[in-house]
Amino acid sequence: MAKSLTTLASPFKLGSMQLKNRMAVMAMGVNLAEEDGSCGDRLLAFHERQAEGGVGLIILGSTGVSWPAGSNQPWQTSVASDDMIPGLKRLADACHAHGTKVAAQLHHGGLVSTEDRVAGRPVMAPSVPVEKTPGFLNAFLPEELRMMYRPAPETILQPMTHADIALLVEHFAAAARRVQEAGLDGIEIHGGHGYILSSFLSPFFNNRDDEYGGSLENRARLLLEVLAAVRTAVGADFPVWVKIDSGEFGQTEGITLEDARATARMLEQAGADGITVSAYHDTSSGSNHSESNIPHTPERLVANAIAIRQALDIPVLTSGRIEPAAADKHIAAGHFDLFGMGRKMLADPDLPNKVCSGQLDEIRPCVYCYCCVSQIYILKPVKCAVNAETAHERQRTVIATDNIRHFAVVGGGPAGMEAARRLALAGHKVTLLEAADRLGGTLQFASIAYEPNERLLNWLRRQMASSAVDVRLGTMAIPAVLQSLGVDEVVVATGARRLMPELPGSEQDFVFSGDEMRALVLGENASSLRRKTTALTRGITRLGALTGVNRHPWMLRQASRLWLPLGERIVVIGGELVGLELAEYLAHRGRKVTVVDESPRSGAGLYLVRRMRLLDELHELGVTLQNKASAISIGDHSVSYCNQRGQVRTLAADHVIVAKGATGDTSLAEQLRSAGLSVHTIGDCNGVGYIEGAMESAAELVAGIGRAA
Repeated sequence: MAKSLTTLASPFKLGSMQLKNRMAVMAMGVNLAEEDGSCGDRLLAFHERQAEGGVGLIILGSTGVSWPAGSNQPWQTSVASDDMIPGLKRLADACHAHGTKVAAQLHHGGLVSTEDRVAGRPVMAPSVPVEKTPGFLNAFLPEELRMMYRPAPETILQPMTHADIALLVEHFAAAARRVQEAGLDGIEIHGGHGYILSSFLSPFFNNRDDEYGGSLENRARLLLEVLAAVRTAVGADFPVWVKIDSGEFGQTEGITLEDARATARMLEQAGADGITVSAYHDTSSGSNHSESNIPHTPERLVANAIAIRQALDIPVLTSGRIEPAAADKHIAAGHFDLFGMGRKMLADPDLPNKVCSGQLDEIRPCVYCYCCVSQIYILKPVKCAVNAETAHERQRTVIATDNIRHFAVVGGGPAGMEAARRLALAGHKVTLLEAADRLGGTLQFASIAYEPNERLLNWLRRQMASSAVDVRLGTMAIPAVLQSLGVDEVVVATGARRLMPELPGSEQDFVFSGDEMRALVLGENASSLRRKTTALTRGITRLGALTGVNRHPWMLRQASRLWLPLGERIVVIGGELVGLELAEYLAHRGRKVTVVDESPRSGAGLYLVRRMRLLDELHELGVTLQNKASAISIGDHSVSYCNQRGQVRTLAADHVIVAKGATGDTSLAEQLRSAGLSVHTIGDCNGVGYIEGAMESAAELVAGIGRAA
């Protein structure tokens, strides 16, 4: 049902800049610029697609004023020379054609200038910083550390001299002039996130004893000088605003909210047209990497934005896991003025148009997996797990076909539903065959352990219901059925095979495989469960299936807090995504959980930033992670293993869950090919790729079919 968010859809003026609505793309470092820092086709296509989606304002992420000095990404956008102006003008013109305004975020990385460290350039800082042990590195998998590793000389840390400060101010002013000459519409000065201006503001990082250190007024001096120089360069009428940290979460003696309020007032008095409210964090803690400017906690920054807005007469922009309906209410109440989005716009660049037309149920949801930002940590371009077109806008977009064919899609999990959706949008005739009585596949089970996944599950189901796809549940895809349908091609998306791996003792009644756990929770038939569960358990789960409770992951999450047919002591064998999310789910329900795995580090399959947080949360929940285990075997209500010191250890277990052993399974595809059918395979049947692999393989298939037509 359409629901209009009239406040979000209303026009707004930021300084002299008239916006068509109150929605903005927040500045994000996306690693999509060219080698020389210029704006090329990749970055242009990325932002033009957002403009096409109806957003009022796009803020280009991290445009380096001293590039390559001060850069924190290998493909960061530069605005450090006049050579950058033509590329930025092309981008601005492309976005303007859709009625969207474009601003550049002026940036210098300071202590976070990783490219300076690698190149051997001096790393600029207000003063010698307090060193902290980077404990979050323990969350990196060995292959990720290899991706990040680049030989680098010893870091040259340079506390900034007055000459350095004067030069930096000149760089900001010159960059501002170029932004204006390129035809962009505004400037955001980046004064947050631990970068150079933020580190001067922070009492934790700034230990200077001159006019740039000590009191807040002194620590804010550099930022105010930059603002004044930028204002002089672009004139009084060109929109200029400043992003600041409303706090340094977890950082002892860092920026406080009161500091931020006072800084914002100083910026307003100095001529800023607005304030972007963000935050920074103690980077030595893994969970903090998803706690400040890219928060896991819903509306993490809203209270701070309200406090700062109350101190000002100029507009405030903020972001941080705010849902559109909530943003509409906050803006209507005067809590802030502009709704900024990062992850949500990666997941669905059409979100603003859907908001303005009241089609909120059509918005493809972000599942907060941190795929996007984790890419930047490992020096790769941005991507999105639920939207395979992100950063591939011209390669994977759906194009209408004039060569209509009849496709059968076999399997109603995420890969199958996404392929069916895309094929139907292209104009093909599509029949989706699912052997079960509902759509979802393994995404149903994943939605129980991790709530945001349910949003994607529901969205895909709605897409199937509103599309031209002919969905046939309870239908086996045997050759005779497909031949009777007269299909031209078959897409097999039947998922992985999840067999019990070869583990001594795994045949015992207190041991569940992944498929058995799924069948138990969802009320599906599995013959082995008759001997592994009580009649009462089978009756309750079957009743849940009959009444439809098992069709709704949110109901199962609630019901499992009251009743769960598992003992108190649980050993999970397998420390990848499924095992860790299952361990978290069980620990929240009062179980004592130990995860045992052969791998040196836990969490493969989880994106880095999500893994950082989950590992910390598991520790707080009392979950034990036993890595580097070998010779794992299951005894009489126990699990034994050999640890890395060669000692054999034994854990008592009321139940054992084996969360490993999933492999690709193309047997159906081979059977159908033998029957003379033209067959494609996507998703986990080609090897476990989780949600991202499902969505990407579906998009690649349909794009390839379009190119071949």
